Amino acid sequence: MAETGTLAQVTVGLSSCGIAAGAADVMSAFESEIAARNLDVRLRRTGCVGMCYSEPIVDVDLPGEGRQTYGGITAEQVGRIVEEHLVGGTPVEEWLVRAEDRELPDEAYYSRQVRLVLRNAGTIDPESIDEYIEAGGYAALEKALTSMTPNDVIAVMKESGLRGRGGAGFPTGVKWDLAKKSPGEKKYVIVNADEGDPGAFMDRSILEGDPHSVLEGLAIAGFAIGADEGYFYVRAEYPLAVKRLEIAIADARERGFIGDGLFGTDFSFDVHVKEGAGAFVCGEETALMASIEGRRGMPRIRPPYPAVEGLWRKPSNINNVETYANVPWIIANGPEAYAAYGTETSKGTKVFALAGKIARGGLVEVPMGIGLREVIDEVGGGVPGDHEFKAVQLGGPSGGCIPREHFDIAVDYESLVKTGAIMGSGGMVVMDDTTCMVDIARFFLNFTQDESCGKCTFCRVGTKRMLEVLERICEGEGREGDIELLEELGDKIVSSSLCGLGQSAPNPVLTTLRYFRDEYEAHINEKRCPAHACKPLLTYTIDPEACTGCTLCDKVCPVGAVSGERKGIHTIDQELCTKCDACRAACKFDAVIVE
Repeated sequence: MAETGTLAQVTVGLSSCGIAAGAADVMSAFESEIAARNLDVRLRRTGCVGMCYSEPIVDVDLPGEGRQTYGGITAEQVGRIVEEHLVGGTPVEEWLVRAEDRELPDEAYYSRQVRLVLRNAGTIDPESIDEYIEAGGYAALEKALTSMTPNDVIAVMKESGLRGRGGAGFPTGVKWDLAKKSPGEKKYVIVNADEGDPGAFMDRSILEGDPHSVLEGLAIAGFAIGADEGYFYVRAEYPLAVKRLEIAIADARERGFIGDGLFGTDFSFDVHVKEGAGAFVCGEETALMASIEGRRGMPRIRPPYPAVEGLWRKPSNINNVETYANVPWIIANGPEAYAAYGTETSKGTKVFALAGKIARGGLVEVPMGIGLREVIDEVGGGVPGDHEFKAVQLGGPSGGCIPREHFDIAVDYESLVKTGAIMGSGGMVVMDDTTCMVDIARFFLNFTQDESCGKCTFCRVGTKRMLEVLERICEGEGREGDIELLEELGDKIVSSSLCGLGQSAPNPVLTTLRYFRDEYEAHINEKRCPAHACKPLLTYTIDPEACTGCTLCDKVCPVGAVSGERKGIHTIDQELCTKCDACRAACKFDAVIVE
């Protein structure tokens, strides 16, 4: 973060999560208050610091007193912060979530984190190249170009143990080496920012909070493999990420960090941004390149692999946003420093998007090998309320559900694969005991079926048939043999699909069958949803011993299914009941029973 010196400083988190929570209004309120009082205060923006659960986030730095962080701030609260903290010098304690001079409850969110990729996120202004340079930006690129050879860079990447953070975990240095050794004068490096997993927002947050780190990593990769041109493939649903990326590219070009003859060398490098239309299949490398070329995004048979024949049939290297963001740190600090984190086969750190039934949802970065329990309970604060952790979906629609019985598993590539899940890009969707695992499988399969490009028969038709079976089961129309049919279809789709989307599409179904088979059996054989989540399988009744006749349930029922006199016993007409849950939510005496 830039030095405050003798000047008071206020920083507002203006990432997508912050803006959605009202941070733009908070920023405007600070501008008005500071101007009205004629205060000598520096007001600045930053990206997502990770505490999405507590947005909008505001940092206040007074000279010599350290940073104080406020969470959940509204525009109406700004006046008091200005009056008491900026003017009076006394923080508003009840709104603080973090402080440099003492430990507050939310400090636990950071206690287990190691922020390498997120080193600048939530601290620098993502639209200021000067702040990135002050934080050490572009020093790694200069080091690579002026004191290392391409082979040296690749050797460092291999020694660091960095594996691709986009899903499969292929060794980055090996991948770069294959592209470098492929014959051809023209080569390309590409950033895959087509993040499409439900519940995943790692790449978006990195691009919104620290776009220069990814740009610098891309340029280093270009130097390593001999590419003079790079592409960012970013989904158009990320307008703020695209905007800040384009600002970063323009500023870097103006300062000479991309363009001709970088740092006085003969290496030249230029960058383009391609906005994707949001097709999940374009996260697959060959489909992504087809989209850049202006063709329909559909995978092709491999080999040849992109390292040999990629974009416009030239050797190309593709990594995701997080992978490239690691590169400058590794070059600057050395491969040993990076490899000191993690396990023998899974080095470094991993960024996760914590979402779902978790107290502290947001963006976290933890060392590889950390226990899943530590991530969810210690970093994420566990499952809120009186509910219990049930499972976590790792790897998005291509991943799998890890149940409570594997809660103590290490978070690394090999350990996760043994459970039937994958690391994926880093989406971590937490589920509690109110979640129906059959419905979760249906949700993810509906997504992958909808996103199938249709090229492979087993992916196109097989996922449709699996989805139809799951929908029947959730509707209470499951029948004997459905479980075996799902397993058979899933196995054939995995073995017969062309690309990673099809090969992994059945994973959520297969893993929930593996760990939660009893829930499928209850749906099919007993016409019962144990989690009380599938509406067609629910029955709402009123306990006559608990009912007081207050009539609240009658008043909120939208279809008139509840009947009974005031102070008398009420009943629910099962033919009329739409199972909207309004009666249960309104009852103050727990008289409405859901079975």
